[in-house]
Amino acid sequence: MMSSLKLALVMVTVVSLDMGLSTITKAAMSRGMNQFVFVVYSNLFALPCLVLFCFLFHRRKPPPPLTPSILCRIFVLGIISCSIQMFMYVGIRYSSPTLASAMSDLVPAFTFVLAIITRMENLDLGASSSRAKSVGTIVSITGALTMTLYEGPSIVFTSSTSTNLNGNGLSPQVSWDVGGILSAIAAFLLAILYVFQTSIITAYPAEPTVTLICCSFVVVQSSIVSLISERNPSAWRLRPDLELIAIVYAAVFVVSLRNVTSIWVIRRKGPFFVSMFEPVGIVIAVVMGVTFLGDTLYLGSVVGAVIIAVGFYTVMWGKAKEEKILQDIQPHGMESSSHNAPLLQNITP
Repeated sequence: MMSSLKLALVMVTVVSLDMGLSTITKAAMSRGMNQFVFVVYSNLFALPCLVLFCFLFHRRKPPPPLTPSILCRIFVLGIISCSIQMFMYVGIRYSSPTLASAMSDLVPAFTFVLAIITRMENLDLGASSSRAKSVGTIVSITGALTMTLYEGPSIVFTSSTSTNLNGNGLSPQVSWDVGGILSAIAAFLLAILYVFQTSIITAYPAEPTVTLICCSFVVVQSSIVSLISERNPSAWRLRPDLELIAIVYAAVFVVSLRNVTSIWVIRRKGPFFVSMFEPVGIVIAVVMGVTFLGDTLYLGSVVGAVIIAVGFYTVMWGKAKEEKILQDIQPHGMESSSHNAPLLQNITP
């Protein structure tokens, strides 16, 4: 079995691929690439890779029969996934990959709140695990607000203005605020996706097939939105420049490869192990943003990111403690209701 160190290196690579996509996408959008058209092409180009993966995965054991009920649920999953991608990339256009990466760490907190609202998880403030998750949720949201609303003095300043070329006609601060709100909405929708996705996988345990069908639906759904929002035919023309690189990169390394790799690691070490590397993305995003995009790093971004990371690991500590207690009580029993709302499963939307 592969050692934890090697799996950790795999996860750092996965996170780096994510942040690389955010950086390349931001640069391509600054040069005129439409974010909606990007979602269409990146999912379309990912289909051959996912078909190949399904063939390799199911060549010995075919997937279960696909029922109309499961197909309808995957269609809804596609709507959620399509919305996440569009909110996320519009958020990156208005702000930066660093802010988008920080907001993604709100997913565990949002999922915890959703699990309580849907009664998939009980809030027992007498238990240290519930207190940790509650405090971590509040801390994470506080960090997100700090990062979005407080700028502070610049720590690393570059003369490049590439990050200001958003073409939205808004002031830098308003653009940053809008980007933060959109990225937070994407994180909230991602939490909903994880809860809904779990119910589908439970009823239809064939992750590659579900991913392939969902991706196909996203292509159709995003095409409809893009045709309505972007009437200029030139926006659909693929140019052999940074735009094409971003699309192929997203299709091969993120929509396809990251999805497969994340499932592979989760099966060996569990979702908690995968989630531990999420805050690493903030550091990578900062380095890439300053180096390649000419971002100016502000004190508010650093303080907010640290607060979010503290809240993130607090929630995860509570989750890990809860799982350990459940394993001690029910070593051979069924999974707890909280497992129905996986806080961290890192499957590409």
